[in-house]
Order: sequence, then structure tokens, then C-alpha cells
Amino acid sequence: MNQSSTKHVATSSQEPHTTTRSSDRKSLAASMVGQLLEWFEWSTYAVFAPFIAAAMFNSADPSSALLATFGVLAIGFFVRPLGGIVFGIIADRKGRKFVLMTTIFTMAAAAVIIGFMPTYEKIGVWASVGLLLLRLIQGFAHGGESATANAYIPEIAPKQHRGLWSSFVYMSIFGGSVLAYIVGGVISSVLTEDQVGSWGWRIPFWLGAIAALFAMFMRRGMNESEAFTESEKHNTNTAKPVVAADHNSPGETGQKAAPIWVSILLVVGMVSGITAAHYTWSSYVSTYAIKHEGMAVEGAYWVTVVAQVIGLIALPLWGRLSDRIGRKPVIYFFAGALAIAQVPLMNFINSQPWTLLVASGASLIIVSAGGALLGAIMSEVFPTAHRTKSIGLAYSLSVAVFGGTAPYVFQLMNNLDLAWISGSYVVILCILTLVCMRLLPETRGIDLKH
Repeated sequence: MNQSSTKHVATSSQEPHTTTRSSDRKSLAASMVGQLLEWFEWSTYAVFAPFIAAAMFNSADPSSALLATFGVLAIGFFVRPLGGIVFGIIADRKGRKFVLMTTIFTMAAAAVIIGFMPTYEKIGVWASVGLLLLRLIQGFAHGGESATANAYIPEIAPKQHRGLWSSFVYMSIFGGSVLAYIVGGVISSVLTEDQVGSWGWRIPFWLGAIAALFAMFMRRGMNESEAFTESEKHNTNTAKPVVAADHNSPGETGQKAAPIWVSILLVVGMVSGITAAHYTWSSYVSTYAIKHEGMAVEGAYWVTVVAQVIGLIALPLWGRLSDRIGRKPVIYFFAGALAIAQVPLMNFINSQPWTLLVASGASLIIVSAGGALLGAIMSEVFPTAHRTKSIGLAYSLSVAVFGGTAPYVFQLMNNLDLAWISGSYVVILCILTLVCMRLLPETRGIDLKH
């Protein structure tokens, strides 16, 4: 009788943990699917930039139209900090799940409208204005989505595997970009260039909006993070200082970190090189190969898909490595390696697709080392009560200033025959990442319920 009772008690004590972990995995999947689709819609714009430029801007000057298209891309990024702050405040008050449902609906609605919008030829400048407004709406929602996902997934992750789980956020980014390039490659293969320019570029926006309905259904069953619910329960209205984890004993407290505003500035700098490199090698490089090196469109698309799959595969490996050796060594590798390799790899590209594969594949493996750790580092730096809005400001601001502008800077410098400046841009930001990471604490293994 006693043995049976003991067995029953042991089983009962294990069931909640098992159920919670299983439920957390489902919540992780729901968050990832939504993130993937949002990044698919976002990346579609960059993938089809030459065709959108011809459709929505004055095609009399193709270079100016393409520059304007990348300018709209950059402007969409500039409202992301505002979206990150606004939705971050909401997420820190009403919960992460509420925001993740709202942002995916907003992105999907804007994508539908872009897919049906009349061209410049039909409504003139209003096509350009309408596209700009819709990208502003998407950028606002995207800022909230990114900030909330980067807080939510680390919060529901097991402490000892937080680097691995956090890498899934960036896997969704790469996955959405890969999916956009796959769809772009299929459309370019099946349709003629005139057909793609006329209506084919609209297809991905329609597909993304339809798929978002499925993601919204999945997100309805997501758990709220335990860190947030406990913070609400104890009415945590003031920020506690973050402490660095001891290298040998993860989770133990060590040296007190800087105030939140200092941490925000350091995170902005730490993210800068990663985001600039990401958008250079995942979004702009195919356009560069097509427009400036004369590479075939179909070849550039499919090579970029393969390179991004390589980067995607590397992400969880870097995340897992950081759970073992710490966040700092992995970020140091990213910053140092890409600062050295950026210019030589960009100069390696010519009209042959294999050169783009080698350069992009090598670069994205390096970029993955930085991207995999962003969610973990940012969540570990900021306290629960202020986590999402702090991430929303720091991450979105850095992506807007340094990431969203990267394709524009590259395109502008190439138009002015100053390509060497654009390469130096990424190198300088990688050095900034290295310096800021040196100033941030090592946070592997700390308790996020602070």
C-alpha cells in the first residue's frame, strides 16, 4: 500500500513537469511557424526588389527605381523600434501571447493589400505612396513580433539549453528567407521575366497571407511564459540589476551588470555587425550579383537558397556550443572572422553562380554564430518586467539603423563606384560588435525570473 502510494506520488510529481515541457515545445513550434511566415513575407520584398521597383516606381530610371525600392525597405526598418517599444510595453503588461497573435494578423493583412495593389502605371505616384505606408505598417508589427519572440522563446526554454532554443528564433529568420528564395526561384523558373514583372511577384504575398491563418490557429494554443506570469504575480514593477553568470557554475551570481540604459546601448552595438552582415549576405548579395556582376537571375536565386540552408543548419550548432562554452567566445568568433573575410568574399563574386555559393555559404556560417545567440543574450541581459520593451528598443533600433540600411548603402555605393566603402561598413560594425560584447557580462545559465 505504501509502495503503491509512493509510486503514485512520484508519478504525479513528474506529470506536471512532463506536460509543461511538452506544452512548451508546442508553444515553441507555434512561435517559430509564425516567425517563419512573417520573415517570409518580409524577405519576399527584398527577393523581388527589381520587379517591385519596376511595378511600383517610375521605371524610366531603373537604377533610381531600385534605389527607391531599397529605400522603402530601409524606411520599413526605421519604424521597427517604435513597434518594438509599443508592442514591448504591451507584452510586458498583457503578456507575450497577445502580442504574437496581434503582430501576425497585422503583417498578413498588409501582405494581402500589397499583393493586390495597382501599379505605378495605373495610379502613378500613389502606388509608391501606398507601398510605403504598407511597409511602415509591416515594419511596426515586425518590430513587435521580433522583440516579443526574442523574449518569449528564451523564457520558455530550459535554462541549460537556452542558447539552443534561442537559435530557433534566427532559424525562423533564415527559414523565412530561404522559403522566399525558393518561391522566387520557382516563379522565375516557371514564368517569363515579363510575367514575373507583371503579376508573378505578387504570388508570394498572397501565399504568405493564407499561411498566416494557419499560424494564427497554432498560436491560439501557446502557453504564456512562466517568467512573465510569475513577474505579474509578484507585481514586479522595478528593474533588478542583471548579474553575470559564473563561467564554471551557470546560474550563480557574480559581478553586477550596468543599468538598463547602458545595457540597451551595448546591445544596440552588439547587434549592429550581426544584422548588417545578415542583410548583406541573405538579402542584398543576390541583387548585387544580378545587377553588377551579370549573374543569371535563376542561378543567383537558387545559389542563395543553398547558401542560406547552410547557414540555417549551422544555427543550432552555434546555439548549443554557447550553452557549453558561453556566449562571449562564439560572438568573438563571428565578429573577428567576418571582419577579416567580408571584403575578400564580396570581391570573390563574379558572374559564375558557384562564386556566389562559396562566398555566401562561408559568410552565412559565420553570421549564424552571431544570429544564433541574439535571443539568449538579450533575454539574459534585461529583467523580466522590462525585458520585451528593452529588447524591442535595442534590437529594433540596431536592425533599423544598421541592418535595414545595409542593402541601401551597398546599392548607393555601387552606383557611385565606391563599392569598397560598403565593404568597410560591415567590417567596422563587426568591430563594434566585438567591443560591445566585451563590455557585456557573460550571462550563460542565469535565471530569467529576475
